[in-house]
Amino acid sequence: MAVPARVKATMRRLGLRGVNKPKRTPSHKTKSHVVMASSGGRYKLIRFGQQGAKTAGKPRKGESARMKAKRRSFKARHAKNIAKGRMSAAFWANKVKW
Repeated sequence: MAVPARVKATMRRLGLRGVNKPKRTPSHKTKSHVVMASSGGRYKLIRFGQQGAKTAGKPRKGESARMKAKRRSFKARHAKNIAKGRMSAAFWANKVKW
């Protein structure tokens, strides 16, 4: 299925490289990332992540117990929303930031 013209125009305006490919937005005042999410032929622009938040990032060898706890808490707190899939901001925050 081809991407609709209005979706392409929005992606071009935001500088997105493709559908379901997140991008950092350092100039946005509140959200740190943006993605054009697609699922089942539906498209949705999602802004997610707190700007300037010190997130845990990808798990690293020898990371502190505090960071592990921080990651575990985020995933537990947002588990229901993460489970909603690609059309939720929690899914993308979990994938990109945590």
